[in-house]
Amino acid sequence: MWIYEKKLQYPAWVEGCDLKIAKLLFAQYGGPDSELSAGLRYLSQRYSMPIPEAKAVLTDIGTEELAHWEIIATLIYKIIDNATPEELVRAGMGPNYVQHGRDVYPADAAGVPWTASYIQAIEDPIANLHEDLAAEQKARTVYEHLIQCTNDRGVIATLSFLREREIVHFQRFGETLRLVQEYLDRKKCY
Repeated sequence: MWIYEKKLQYPAWVEGCDLKIAKLLFAQYGGPDSELSAGLRYLSQRYSMPIPEAKAVLTDIGTEELAHWEIIATLIYKIIDNATPEELVRAGMGPNYVQHGRDVYPADAAGVPWTASYIQAIEDPIANLHEDLAAEQKARTVYEHLIQCTNDRGVIATLSFLREREIVHFQRFGETLRLVQEYLDRKKCY
C-alpha cells in the first residue's frame, strides 16, 4: 500500500521544443532499460525475496521507478504538446502521432512497443538482484547518452536527477544483495 502525492518527485522542466530529445526520451519510457521495465521487474521480484528488508527495498525502488516513469512521460508531453503534426513527422514521430496522437504510448525510441519480455524474475534472489544491479547500470548509461543529446537545460537537469537516482538504486541493491547472501549463508539449525 502506498499513497500517491499529486506532484512529481522532481519537476519536469523544459526550455523549448526539442522534438529530437522527445523522441529519444521514449527509450526511458518504454524501452528495455526504461523506468517502466525497472518498476515492473522489481515489483514482480519482491515476492520471492527471503528477508523482509529485501522485499521492502524492491517495493520502495519499484514504486519510485513508476514515479520516474511519470517524470519521463511529463517531459515528453511538455515537449510535444504544442508541436504541429508536420513538426512531429519531421522529427520522426509521425507513426506515434498517427497511432496515438500526443498520448505518451509505452514504446522505445525506435517506436517498438514495450513488452514484458524486457523484464526478468526467476525466483532466485541472488540472480534477481544481480539482474537489478545490471538494470540500474544500463539505465544510468542511457541517461548519460540522453544528456549528451540535448542542450535543453531543463531536460538536462531532470535527466541528471534521474541518473543520480539510478546510482542510489544500484547502491541499495548492492547492500540488499549482501544482506540476502548473509541470510542464505547462515547455518540453519532445526
